[in-house]
Amino acid sequence: MVPNNQTQTISLEQYGIKNAKTHYQLSSKQLHAETLSKNQGTEASSGALAVNTGEFTGRSPKDRFIVKDDVTRDLVWWGNINIPFPTDMFDALYTKVADYLSEKELYVRDSYACADENYKLNIRVINEYPWSNMFAHNMFLRPTEAELENFTPEWTILNAPGFMADPEVDGTRQHNFAILNFTKKIALIGGTGYTGEIKKGIFSALNFILPVYKNTMPMHCSANVGDNGETAIFFGLSGTGKTTLSADPNRRLIGDDEHGWTAENTVFNFEGGCYAKVINLSEENEPDIYHAIKPGAILENVVMNENGVVDFEDTSITQNTRVSYPIYHIDNIQEPSIGENPKNIFFLTADAFGVLPPISKLTPGQAAYHFISGYTAKVAGTEEGINEPTPNFSACFGAPFMPLHPTKYAEMLSAKMKAAGVNVWLVNTGWTGGPYGVGSRMKLKYTRAMITAALENQLNDVPYEKHPIFGLHVPQSCPNVPSEILNPKETWKNKKAYEIQANELSASFKENFKKFEEFANDEIMAGAPSV
Repeated sequence: MVPNNQTQTISLEQYGIKNAKTHYQLSSKQLHAETLSKNQGTEASSGALAVNTGEFTGRSPKDRFIVKDDVTRDLVWWGNINIPFPTDMFDALYTKVADYLSEKELYVRDSYACADENYKLNIRVINEYPWSNMFAHNMFLRPTEAELENFTPEWTILNAPGFMADPEVDGTRQHNFAILNFTKKIALIGGTGYTGEIKKGIFSALNFILPVYKNTMPMHCSANVGDNGETAIFFGLSGTGKTTLSADPNRRLIGDDEHGWTAENTVFNFEGGCYAKVINLSEENEPDIYHAIKPGAILENVVMNENGVVDFEDTSITQNTRVSYPIYHIDNIQEPSIGENPKNIFFLTADAFGVLPPISKLTPGQAAYHFISGYTAKVAGTEEGINEPTPNFSACFGAPFMPLHPTKYAEMLSAKMKAAGVNVWLVNTGWTGGPYGVGSRMKLKYTRAMITAALENQLNDVPYEKHPIFGLHVPQSCPNVPSEILNPKETWKNKKAYEIQANELSASFKENFKKFEEFANDEIMAGAPSV
């Protein structure tokens, strides 16, 4: 290997990229310096790199495509989530991107996904920008020098934020795109600087590869493990608390976003880093994430003052402010990132209607129903045109990344839950005392206390009450949590208004589930709320 103060090059001719000046396997420190020298970023007072991802500050789900060919034709759940892309148009667009990257200064990184050796996926990332390559360094697993000696990439990511597609010619919806080709094992990304497309491309690929070929369930979840060796899994959409709640000082972090649950009954992290939202971040509430923001971390789309001090409450660029950092920036981690069969699974939802209990226990049928539903709520300001709370259903808590039909993943989860005897909990990290704008967000210290109580079996022998509309089993007491907040209706001043709101949300669940009913068995349908 070449010492860190030198640049190693690598030929990209095999990818159709000609005469590029390549930087291979640069260190995080070198990529940080490259970004600053090209005026593509600034340094925060913490020493972290701060970048602006440009036009796109989040994923663009309508511009994500999968090549429809012999591998995918009969397996992928095609529709407005998994949008088909013709093979010939992919080949033509790939050639254009390769030509665009030719003659340029590029950054190449070999890395891998999946911490379990039996499921390892070797990846080569080719980036137009140094900070995109630094993101890949943070988020994928990092091979040793010995592993790099004979490294053979299985998947390739071509990442060209500066390339703009011509929709009329290239078959895209607009100038940006993220396309997966399972036959050629390529993720082609262009027209967007948002780094999340890089990691989510590989996550989407694994969500096809693992269940189809490896009998392993992929999960959009975080995971940690206690001193007793018991693993906990946290499912949830963005903003529900996956990263925050899995970063528990009393438990070792396995990973914060993407995992596999194997036939051998282990849980392993896909990634080598964390990609956390930093909106309203504070040292008091989220110390692990706060202290992970240091040299080697990348802040995205944050606002800083002239001294480089970040204002985490400033969302003038986007609500989706982020930080990526290698997992070793967290002190208390599981090494390697693998745990045993989980004993507790938490479905996290940020219910902006203030209807769902802060914690409730689910039957197997309810667990499957809520997993397929994947409910949270969008609040005003999170997306253009949203002025009041809106129900948001994303199957398996990650529909944009799931190439197969949601019931395929639900069936795998249900079988594994029953075999492992797992407790499943629905945790509302959203509003209490009324909807968004009236009530208040559930205090993080109470949510942590409820999760701790569940993990320590302190909710086993307390009395439960069945929710009259959602049928959820609600504990009537919990250590370190005021009992009056456990029953959501009791936190509302207007009890009739609560019932109306709860029935409206129940109806939204039922309407959303209509598209899954023909695939769901009686046990799952029994887990539905009543209107």
